[in-house]
Amino acid sequence: MEVEVKLRLLTSTAHLRLTTLLTQFHLKTVHQRNIFFDTPKNDLSLRRAVLRLRFLQNAAVSAANPSPPRCIISLKAKPTLSNGISRVEEDEEEIDYEIGKECVDSPSKLSAVGSRVLKRVKEEYGFQDFLDFVCLGGFENIRNVYEWRGVKLEVDETKYAFGKCYEIECETEEPERVKTMIEEFLTVNKIEFSNSDMTKFGVFRSGKLP
Repeated sequence: MEVEVKLRLLTSTAHLRLTTLLTQFHLKTVHQRNIFFDTPKNDLSLRRAVLRLRFLQNAAVSAANPSPPRCIISLKAKPTLSNGISRVEEDEEEIDYEIGKECVDSPSKLSAVGSRVLKRVKEEYGFQDFLDFVCLGGFENIRNVYEWRGVKLEVDETKYAFGKCYEIECETEEPERVKTMIEEFLTVNKIEFSNSDMTKFGVFRSGKLP
């Protein structure tokens, strides 16, 4: 079970102010491309499950030493999001980057991927293979990661086809305490925020900004 604090930053100005204040705590910047898959009848979504490929590229520290791109496949199930605290069952593993790209172009190729996560999808949701799956599309995300007051803050700028959203995420075993700590920091520094009330996937599927 993944438990996260999720707070929406209301403006690009709030996002810029926060990232500026956190500069000294910055660990890395990660460029993500998130792509989703389901059947034409939305069999996974109807059972509150999400199958995602995430393509990752860390911002290079130097041009001479770039980090290699990665691809993570994940299954998320039974999500809840209440009062800015998200809980979701999550299982993920890394797969070959080039194979992941091929699956985006031809989703039926998921059937040939030797993946523990995909095996679980078949077993738990009753699929024989992935030949009928389609690519739903997705969105890009720029994630800045900070080590701050004993927690890891992830500050996101998410780029949908219909606009941008800004969000703070923080995975923690003490969500209520950490949420209060973050909220106090944002309030003191006059950074506009609210509880997130939709997941990024939910925003993507709705086709409009929250």
